[in-house]
Amino acid sequence: MTFSNQLTILRILLVPVFVLLLMHSGAWYKLMGVFVFAFASLTDIYDGYHARKYGQITRLGAFLDPLADKLLITTAFLFYVWEGYLALWMVLLVAARDILVTGLRVWAEHIDHPVVTSQEAKYKTLAQNLFAYIIMLFILLKEQSFFGPNAAALMDEILYSPWLDYVMLAITLFTVWTGVSYLVSNRTLFLRNPAGGR
Repeated sequence: MTFSNQLTILRILLVPVFVLLLMHSGAWYKLMGVFVFAFASLTDIYDGYHARKYGQITRLGAFLDPLADKLLITTAFLFYVWEGYLALWMVLLVAARDILVTGLRVWAEHIDHPVVTSQEAKYKTLAQNLFAYIIMLFILLKEQSFFGPNAAALMDEILYSPWLDYVMLAITLFTVWTGVSYLVSNRTLFLRNPAGGR
């Protein structure tokens, strides 16, 4: 249990914390929720850097790190669905793709043939993260006690506008495409059995 893996587990434990804070009606609770979400996201950046710098890259970390990241972002998206900002079917497609790919990565580890994350998948993760952060910022700006009624009205209009669905649709299509690309490029690997046959 390296320090990097401890940070990853901490990120997983913070997921319900930021959701509960954001669901609270108080503005200060929402602010704390945004800070917790931002802190959890920063641990994702630091734990990978720390593991590479100090040679603490482990198979457990290679599995837990992307899992924690997907859990954090998917939970944020589901919260946005709960609030009425995003359509459920798109979030479910994104979640299904990530669950499938994570399962296949576990299989690749099981047969001792770890798969390197593609550049497209990294762009996908970046797009998902940026979109989640932007909506989180809009939710914070919506608080009248912090930014006044005019800003709140504007953020409310943005959060319920079709533009969020358009952006989410683009992210969903790109996410699904990276999943299909992952399956195609690794199709021979996933047909093998643990003994190395087919």
